[in-house]
Amino acid sequence: MPEPTWTEATVAVKKTVPDGLWTQCPECEETIFRKSLEANLMVCPKCDHHMRISARRRIEHLLDPGTFEPLDADMSPMDPLGFVDQKPYIDRLRETQRKSGEIDGVQTGTGFIKGRKLVVGVMDFTFMAGSMGSVVGERLTRCIEHATDHSLPLVIVSCSGGARMQESGFSLMQMAKTSAALARFDDSGGLYISVLADPTTGGVTASYAMLGDVIFAEPKALIGFAGPRVIQQTIRQALPDGFQTAEFLEKAGFVDRIVHRSALRTEISRIIDYSGK
Repeated sequence: MPEPTWTEATVAVKKTVPDGLWTQCPECEETIFRKSLEANLMVCPKCDHHMRISARRRIEHLLDPGTFEPLDADMSPMDPLGFVDQKPYIDRLRETQRKSGEIDGVQTGTGFIKGRKLVVGVMDFTFMAGSMGSVVGERLTRCIEHATDHSLPLVIVSCSGGARMQESGFSLMQMAKTSAALARFDDSGGLYISVLADPTTGGVTASYAMLGDVIFAEPKALIGFAGPRVIQQTIRQALPDGFQTAEFLEKAGFVDRIVHRSALRTEISRIIDYSGK
């Protein structure tokens, strides 16, 4: 039997290496062993880039193991406008649900962080860019009301492209609804910690994301309302270096602290202890 050629041998070796063992950092392009990256909370060990992660993975990072109890998990989005762009909105929803395994772009529930019970809402950029539609707004409003009714601290992690255009005015209404719920929560003396991940933009920034008693942001997260190109074209001026980054907003007083993903549990628990909630 003839010996395999170099090309045949190489192909055979490559086939023995499973897919998904390695990944590349989108910032520094370093090739990273996948398990090492996951152990580092999906933060690049070379350049410290905080990669975007799903809501469920963020909950695993944030909460004490096995303590998350979901709220309103079966609430499903509808298509009240019969919206169609390149495809019907309802088809886009079903396709995204099938690919992601999620019903919509936020997870809400109760859990513990270092033994402190709280209510959490975590947005999921992997579901239609974390856009805020009626279900996202309703779930968040209900989790805010749950925190109010049970006198629990509230943490919302924002990671979103903004309001969901396919729901038009129904989406924009969520800005007022969530903000009103937060006002009632504040009147009751509740503690709200807002965490801004990359990106936090549009109607999410213009509502609940910036209403925290304490606002944390992950390093280098993009935070803003309109995009920098739109702003530059509107004001016809060059924008400062680092415009709309978490670091820029911290200097301007819009963000209280930049917090590395590995330190977030500790910082949240300290704020809860300090507030006495």
